[in-house]
Amino acid sequence: MLRFLGSGHRFCDGATRRDFFQIGAFGAGLTLADVLHLRSATAAAKKQPSRSQKSAIMIYLPGGPSHMDMYDLKPDAPKEFKGEFNPTKTNVTGVQICEHFPLQAKMWDKLACVRSIVSVEEHSDSLVLTGYPDRINRTADHPSFGSVVSKLRSAESGAVPPFVSLRGMSRGTEPGYLGIAHRPFTPSGPGNANLRLANGVTAERLDERKNLLDAFDDTRREIDATGTMVGMDSYTERAIEMVTAGVVRDALDLRKEDPKVRDRYKGVEQFLTARRLIQAGVGCVTLSIGGWDTHGQNFQTLKRQLPQVDKGIANLISDLHERGMGEDVVTVMWGEFGRTPKVNGNAGRDHWAPVMSAMIAGGGLKMGQAIGASTEKGERPKDRPLTVPNVLSTIYHALGIDPSITFPNGAGRPMYILDEREPVKELLGS
Repeated sequence: MLRFLGSGHRFCDGATRRDFFQIGAFGAGLTLADVLHLRSATAAAKKQPSRSQKSAIMIYLPGGPSHMDMYDLKPDAPKEFKGEFNPTKTNVTGVQICEHFPLQAKMWDKLACVRSIVSVEEHSDSLVLTGYPDRINRTADHPSFGSVVSKLRSAESGAVPPFVSLRGMSRGTEPGYLGIAHRPFTPSGPGNANLRLANGVTAERLDERKNLLDAFDDTRREIDATGTMVGMDSYTERAIEMVTAGVVRDALDLRKEDPKVRDRYKGVEQFLTARRLIQAGVGCVTLSIGGWDTHGQNFQTLKRQLPQVDKGIANLISDLHERGMGEDVVTVMWGEFGRTPKVNGNAGRDHWAPVMSAMIAGGGLKMGQAIGASTEKGERPKDRPLTVPNVLSTIYHALGIDPSITFPNGAGRPMYILDEREPVKELLGS
């Protein structure tokens, strides 16, 4: 059985968020590396698909990044709120961001942020990736953003997976009632060791084993009333196509990138992989960077992490524009909530759901702005209070997806992608 393991993040509640998923009976002793090497010897060169639809890159900062120290600094607030960082001017008049974001500051005309998002107190990516908090999703099973993209574009994706997660699996990336066929592919992680070709197995024997496994699954398929096997069949078929397709193989192989470009992404290679996957035709890529649950030593941690984020974002967005993809790819970066405006006794900031920020770029949205504002001490929205679904609705709009579309859930009841569907009008330019 094929298993992909996700990366683990230990948060303040002591739990490590590590999940995995399995693909049917496609065990057969196959590894990703061996399949790629076997197929690459005979696979014909495949032309990169043309870009006819927009795509999305979802960057998740696990643990809850500090809005007060990134995009919503308060230089005039008392020291216990202001913290250690100072604002720096961007190339857009009137917009300031953190001094540890100098690269973004120079290209703010290609970026935007929303600084008045109200969140929930919950260590989970479920809210920002589905539009619903985990406490609701545990029973309602709303699909992730990427799974919706997969559902709507699977028929057109061919051998390129419509949804790829570079950060493994979590409840937030699950397809919910859309079914297992719309889980993300995770091309990295130790689970790939389960895809191994035994010594002496040829391409012909690989096909024979797959046919044998299909026969073994026939009985289960006949008695399956949930549709899981149908979804598993689709998922397995697309998984095989993914690992054997030349264009995806090339996208995952960073050695094929210009060494000068690789050097620019050193330490933040996931951003480069995301760009290459989007170029290959993937509809949605998710990734994560760092750990942001900074109850203690907040500023010491951020002094290390913020320059890495700055490097990743600046290179990614610049590359997309240089390749003529700036308007075709929407990027969003955020976490589950903000951090307390007042610094605690451990030089840290605690959980803070009343307000958080998000960075957004591309997709034909209106850039070069900071939307909304928090109060003088960064405690709550002062104006333009918005929600996570408002932002997700905007991203759906950017991709040409109507968030009022419905899909039947497990009980056959039609469910909206989002219940709250008002977009952020400032980003739409209206």
